Amino acid sequence: MTDSELLKNTEKALEEIRPYLITDGGNISLISIDNNIVKVQFEGACIGCSVNQMTLKNGVEAIIKKYAPQIKEVLEVR
Repeated sequence: MTDSELLKNTEKALEEIRPYLITDGGNISLISIDNNIVKVQFEGACIGCSVNQMTLKNGVEAIIKKYAPQIKEVLEVR
């Protein structure tokens, strides 16, 4: 998969989860993809949410890996 395909697939994954975050008053932005590690930033209500790390691993990371299996990890940037 090329870098542009990886970026496109990662954005598709984020579009899939974004409606759920927006419903709760938050959002998520893609910051970068380096060495198959995705960096994202939570926005709005997601910033201080007590379950955002669970959402990051069980939601965001799982969906991104569905679209781009070569992704090793998803990290939150603050």
